[in-house]
Amino acid sequence: MKKKIPFYRKLHNQVLIAALLGIIFGVIAPDMAAQMKPLGDGYIKIVKMLVAPIVFCIIVSGINGIDNLRAVGSLGAKTLGYFYFFSTLALIIGLISANLLRPGEGMNVDINSLDANAVANYATAAHDQTVTHFLLNIIPENFVDAFARGAILQVLLVSLLFGFALKKIGAYGTPVKDMIDRITKVMFSIVEILVVLSPIGAFGGMAFTIGKFGFGALMPLMTLLLTFLGTCLFFIVVILAPMAARVGFSLFALCKYIFEEILVQFSVASSEVVMPRLMEKFERLGVSKSVVGLVVPAGYSFNLDGTGIYMTFAVVFIAQATNIDLTLEQELVIILVSMLTSKGATGFANAGFIVLAATLAVIPSVPIAGLALILGIDPFMSRIRGLTNIIGNAAAVIVIAAWSKDVDMVELRKRLKAGSDLDLSVAKQL
Repeated sequence: MKKKIPFYRKLHNQVLIAALLGIIFGVIAPDMAAQMKPLGDGYIKIVKMLVAPIVFCIIVSGINGIDNLRAVGSLGAKTLGYFYFFSTLALIIGLISANLLRPGEGMNVDINSLDANAVANYATAAHDQTVTHFLLNIIPENFVDAFARGAILQVLLVSLLFGFALKKIGAYGTPVKDMIDRITKVMFSIVEILVVLSPIGAFGGMAFTIGKFGFGALMPLMTLLLTFLGTCLFFIVVILAPMAARVGFSLFALCKYIFEEILVQFSVASSEVVMPRLMEKFERLGVSKSVVGLVVPAGYSFNLDGTGIYMTFAVVFIAQATNIDLTLEQELVIILVSMLTSKGATGFANAGFIVLAATLAVIPSVPIAGLALILGIDPFMSRIRGLTNIIGNAAAVIVIAAWSKDVDMVELRKRLKAGSDLDLSVAKQL
């Protein structure tokens, strides 16, 4: 009989309690709570240092576990097709929702009264978010630079090249492949050790956010926040959940399985910090390394459903708040531009806000100074879009694995029903 783990030793309960304590601390002592930022930042840094080597090891190992390399090309085509379809759908849903619910209507903000200096840094950073810059940035300066900077797309490119080359030389590269497999196990072992720090990061992240911005920042724009949250929930429940059911698994069971990662992301406002654990959990579900290694890291740049909703939703909100009537042609331009700019909305601080500035920069009718309207509430919106991104990417991994016949769906459903076993491994270490 399996020994029952006490309530206080379950990781998701620890993270939830820590996040609630952070919120309470932020309300009671906002000045002190605002100084807790290093706790959240420190946790993010210590986990992100593992992302690049884990992505590299899993992709290389996955490619070398495939007998037919053409299958990798087929997997890549299915992955990009899936990503572009659903991310474009997210952009359209965000646009439709903002037009139907009209969260900015009635605000009557004078454009000249907006503080352009408050968003000047974001506007400056947005100038680099061009298509050419994005594509060239996929190529690292050198082999080591990609890992040193933790640039996921660059690591993905290096990993694919290394994996194909290792596969090409055959038996001569077997010792290297064996070494990479051993390094992968060591990396995942480090992840399980560091997971005990999750509650500390959750406390620091929530305490800082509430202490610095406070609930007062929410009240004037509560309609915006609630409509955006409702739109994201609509996408998850009405779009993603039926698709998952059609493939043969429950999206809600999957959300329960990755509940700890969702809590951590929501607390520290960083999606990359949970990438290593997500990759490990998908392998435990029986998804092949090739699918996990390609779909998860690529999804962090190409499958940002929550960011897609945010992009079109926020642009229309700013237009409504400043009494600007957008034509159908202008809204189509917003979608087309967002399809490009949203693909760079990861990998650096305030990424979503910066690419939103890049989108506004090519739509002259909507003032870029309008970003000031949502600057105060963006830390809360970033958590909602990050949560949607994680759930969207989690669903993508299983759907693409099912399409490619790289997972036993019967066994996957059993493991989802059984739930995560990471709590048990952590409990044994404490």
